[in-house]
Parts: sequence; C-alpha cells; structure tokens
Amino acid sequence: MNISSSMSDNPLYIVFLWHMHQPYYKDPFTGLYRLPWVRLHGTKDYLDMVRILRDYPDIRQNFNLVPSLLEQIIDYTENNAHDVFLDMTLKEASGLNDDDRVFLLENFFLANWETMIRPIPRYNELLMKRGFRVSSTDLRRRIKYFSDSDFLDLQVLFNLVWIDPVLRKEDPFLEHLVEKGRDYTEEEKKRLISKQIEILEKIIPEYRELSEKGQIELSTTPFYHPILPLLCDTDIARLSSPEIKLPGRFSFIDDARSQIRSAIEFFEDLFGFRPQGMWPSEGSVSEEVIRMIGSEGIRWVATDEEILARSLGIALRGHSGSLLHPEILYSVHEYEGVSILFRDHKISDLIGFVYSRWDPKTAAEDLIERLNQIHSSITDRQPHLVSIILDGENAWEYYKDDGHDFLNYLYEGLSKSERLRTTTVSEYLRMRDSKGILHSVYPGSWINGNFNIWIGHEEDNTAWNYLLETRQSLETYRRLNPQKDLSHAFKSIYIAEGSDWNWWYGDEHATENARDFDELFRFNLMSVYREMGIDIPPFLHVPVLREDRATRPSIEIRGFIFPRIDGIMTSYFEWYQAAYIDVGRTGGSMHSSESLITRIYYGFNQDTLFIRVDPAIPFTEFPESSAITIETIRPYPLRVIIPLDKGKAMLYGRNEKGWYEVKEIPDFAVKDLLEVAISFNDLMVREKEELNFFITVIRNGDEVERCPWRGYISVIVPTPDFEAIMWY
Repeated sequence: MNISSSMSDNPLYIVFLWHMHQPYYKDPFTGLYRLPWVRLHGTKDYLDMVRILRDYPDIRQNFNLVPSLLEQIIDYTENNAHDVFLDMTLKEASGLNDDDRVFLLENFFLANWETMIRPIPRYNELLMKRGFRVSSTDLRRRIKYFSDSDFLDLQVLFNLVWIDPVLRKEDPFLEHLVEKGRDYTEEEKKRLISKQIEILEKIIPEYRELSEKGQIELSTTPFYHPILPLLCDTDIARLSSPEIKLPGRFSFIDDARSQIRSAIEFFEDLFGFRPQGMWPSEGSVSEEVIRMIGSEGIRWVATDEEILARSLGIALRGHSGSLLHPEILYSVHEYEGVSILFRDHKISDLIGFVYSRWDPKTAAEDLIERLNQIHSSITDRQPHLVSIILDGENAWEYYKDDGHDFLNYLYEGLSKSERLRTTTVSEYLRMRDSKGILHSVYPGSWINGNFNIWIGHEEDNTAWNYLLETRQSLETYRRLNPQKDLSHAFKSIYIAEGSDWNWWYGDEHATENARDFDELFRFNLMSVYREMGIDIPPFLHVPVLREDRATRPSIEIRGFIFPRIDGIMTSYFEWYQAAYIDVGRTGGSMHSSESLITRIYYGFNQDTLFIRVDPAIPFTEFPESSAITIETIRPYPLRVIIPLDKGKAMLYGRNEKGWYEVKEIPDFAVKDLLEVAISFNDLMVREKEELNFFITVIRNGDEVERCPWRGYISVIVPTPDFEAIMWY
C-alpha cells in the first residue's frame, strides 16, 4: 500500500461545531426588542455560514442552534417584531428630534470600525465627523453639525454593513446601495429593511434543507441558554473554586430539566426530528447535568478539553501548550451512556480570536498544517476526532470580508486533503463504537474549567440573589394557586436564568449595552411579579451594575435645612442647602416617555428627612386617584404613600405577607409642590447609616412613574456636627 492510500484509509476526522446564539432581547413591558443583534447577525452571519457549504459538497459541518435565537428570528419573520434600532432607522430623517439624533450618533457606529466602517468612505466620513471618543454631552453639541442627509445616510449605512458582503453582491438592489455610497432616499431605506426581512426568512429553511441532505447536523442548547449546573445547585461552583464567595443557594433542578426538555420539543416542532446532540450553554457540565440530558434522549454533548483533563486528573498539554496525550484528547469519551466531545481549546480560539489579524490564506494554511501535525502525532490506527467548537457569528466582524476569504481557503484545502476529513458528530459516532469511559465528570465550563464568569463577583451574586428571591416567590405562589396559569411567569424566569446577563456582570467583560442587559434581566424578574399580581419588590428597581445603583444629584446636600411644609415656594433659601435631582436627566419610568415630575429635592437636619417633589404639570391635572410614594430599600423596606387629593399620608412596613400599616405621617402638604417631613426614627435609621429610597407616582396601586428610574437616592444620616464638617 502506498503512503497516499494509507493516509486516506486512516484520516483524522474534524468536527466543526458552530454555536449560533443570541440572548432574549425582548422587553417584557414594551414588547420591543431592546437590541438589534438577532436581526443584524441574522443578515450578516446566520445565512451565509451555511450557504457557503453549497460550494463544498464534501465538507460536513455541525451547527448548534439555540432556541432563544430561533424564537426571535421567527418573531421578526412571522410576527412583524421590531427592535428599538429598527424603529429609529425607520424614522424619517427630517423628523428626528434631538434625542433621536443623539441616539443615532451614539449607537449607529456599533460595528467593527476597521472591517465594516473604514472600508466604506461615506460611513468613515460620518464617523470622523462624529469623533472617535465622545460623551453624551459631546453628542448633544455635535448634532447641529449633521444635516438630515447625514442622518439618513447613517441610518442606511449602519443597516447595510450588517448585511453579509456576499449577500450584498448577489442582490442587485443591495449592490446598487453599496455603489451609490451616499445621498440615499427614504424609499431606498425602507426597501433595505424589507431586504433584511427577506434574508431572515431564508435562514431556517436553509438549515433544514442542508440537514435533510446530510451535509450538516443540527444540535441544540437548553432553551434560554442557562448554566445548567448552577441551576441545579449554585454551591457546585465551590468544587472548581474552593475560595469563591457565593450568593444564597439557588437549587431548582426542575428548571434545568424544563430548559432541556422545552428546547428539544421546540427543535422537533421546527425541524421535524429530535436532535441527537446538545452543546450545554458555555460548555457547562456536571455529572448530574449529563445524566439529565441523557434521560431526555440526547446521545452526545460537547464541552472543553480542560474538563477532560480535570476529570482524568492528568495534564493534556505541557507548559508551552504542546499536546502530551493527543490520543486521549482526540477521542470521544462516554459517561453513563452519553458520548462527550472535548473541544480543542487552542485551535478553536485561533479561529475565534487570532486568525482575523492574519492574511486569510496564511491563516487557513496554518490551521490545516496544525491538523496535519495532529494526524502525524497519533500513533494508533483508531479513527480520532478533533473537535473545533466556537461561536458561529461573533468572530467574523473582525475578519476582512466577514471571514469569507478565510473560510473559502479553509474549505478548499480540507476538500483536497487525503489526511483530513470533516464529519458530523453523529456520523462519526456511528463509525466508531469504542469510547473511553469516564467514571466521573469534573464540573466546569469552557472558560478555565470553572463557573467564575457567572458567579462569585459581587454583581454576579447580586443577580443570583435577585433571581433566587423571585424564583422562591413564584414557587410559593404556584403552590398556593395550583389552578393559575403561570406559563408567562415561568417563561420570564427561564429567560432570566440565561447565562448572558451574568456574562456582562462583574469585571471580566464590558459592553456598550451593559445597561440594556441589566434592565432586561430585572424587567423579566419584574414581569414574574406582574403575572402573579404582586407588587414588584423594591430591590428589583436597584441595578445590579454597581455604578448605576446610587443616582448622583445635580447638587449635593451642603447643610441642614428647616423648610416650612406648606406645599408652596415660601422662600428660595428654605431648600437652598438641599440636594436635587433633575428627573429628565436620570430617565423616567418604563411606562411613560415624558415625566410627570421635573425635580426631586431632598435634605435633612439632625432628626428629620425632608423631600420635595416638583411636578411637570399641576398636581390637580394628574390622573385621578394618583399618589406619590417614597419607598426605602435600605436599611429596611418601608413605604410612605401620600395622596394627591384629600387623604392621609401613611407609613407602611413590609413582611412575608406583604405591606402593613404602621402609622400616619402628619407633616406633608400638596399644593404647587409636594413637601413632606419624615423623622429618621420612623424610617428606622440611625446616625451614619445609609438610607436608600426612590419615589414613584402610582394610580390605583399601579406604578405610573419611578424616579430615579435607574437605582436609588442615597443619604447618610447626619451626625450633630455635620454642618461643622461641611464647612471645615
């Protein structure tokens, strides 16, 4: 037998598993998608990644499609879903107000500047005109230098560059927009958005067709992408990180099972067959999770090589990163009947993070050479498998031409190779029955073999505690109301259990959209209480993000005040030493676009907290049965309700049964202003303690507006020498 024949008889098998995922961006209160990434990655990445395979019939691929992504694609294509960015795109440029224009300048350059903006002259011109590093204040000043035509071009170009270059070249209208380059019309903009929806409509049918032909295998992930081991028991994080500081113990195994089961059922309804494989979110596994997945009929899962090394108690790589045991890493192992693939961390990360900076042909050749070296390093005659697993969308914006040159060189080289053969996971498993048996599985994820990205940091733990309290409240309510349909409440819980929220909490990662992620997480928890018909607890109004918790006033407290509580401006100086917050600058509530309140003043003397609320319209014009509430979060949950018509102001406390009446607050007035005095004793707070509170407008018990929307107002109860210290 010649050498060439020997190589082709014993090839090295390659599994590419492209993980396609987006978190659930829909705001449960408005029904709008807060962020556009399903729509924009849908037009840039999801279709072309599978269509390219039509040119390479010998290449087999695996695509892991997360249900939370597919659900949103369907919402766009079948239910006319909209996102905030889409609505801002569709506004006529001549009708944009100043806030709209600031939004566009702040958000419509969210694309890779080197590969997506600078190659397009007009887009780059607009970026330079805006500036590379600008604050919100800068943007508000600069909008006057942008014409209606500038904003219209920006609306078009932002959406155009998020369409894959190949798809742009194939469509005469899109190619016309690229060639035109500037001076677009409103009609062209509308047609561009229609083209986006047409692309989204092709995604699922394309995957279905190539799956039916056998060129690709489709797998799934638990529905809303949760970290399954942590859903089962957050204390498991201590096994991989013994010194980690953990939140209250979250342990809802049924939630993990529901996320798995609903994903499989959704997949089967959509594609007509049950998936054989599953990529557990973030490659996070434990023995309990693998048993649970196997019990639902899943034959294979995948995770990272670090999990294999720790499960076996051996080092798979030397200090230089060289492989010590290629035969072990490049074999499928089995735990209690479930086959487990272990991704080659180094090669996967080269594609995800390194090759984008290389010449695409050189990068493809380097990858193929590495695979050939692996083939040469394996001494036995068994059919071994290299698992290359990474996100299927996020890397390509860093590549020139959206990665097409790299993928074409790679697929062409692999198609010609006699030593290397791409395969689907199930095809490989049918070919090789013998597997290494694992007697234990180390709990961890694809990042450092632990769960530290998602738990342990102060912000992560705060999020887990929010989730825990909400989940426990839902469980209690369910037991007491067994006939109540709580499907929407549980959907909100499952969304909040997704991994993406905690990916951005903590210090490990940063994004321009951190506040959107934080609010979406808390909104879904708020939605649970709304479905139960229970007041939203105050803690959910406090951002998890540390920098957003305490709202800084425009002016700080400078000394003691002694205002007359009469509801009118008796003297300018009676509130002169107080702090105030401009409500318009801190944001209104989720329910109203224009605030009913313009400013909040607050100050104190040694014994009393004083609060003043300035309305945007006379209190007599507020909706009937309206009231102002002052709600404390720390140190104890308390609520003062002040009616805007006739009635008494009352202080309420809170226990496990809800709000209960404590006492009347006599010192308040509602006329031109609302003024109230509340003793620190009644608020159960002492000298040097921190008091956190916020103010709401309610009507018939329902919140109309919250001020400040993000976070709370923070006051440190003064000591008698406060003024002396301030003057020192």
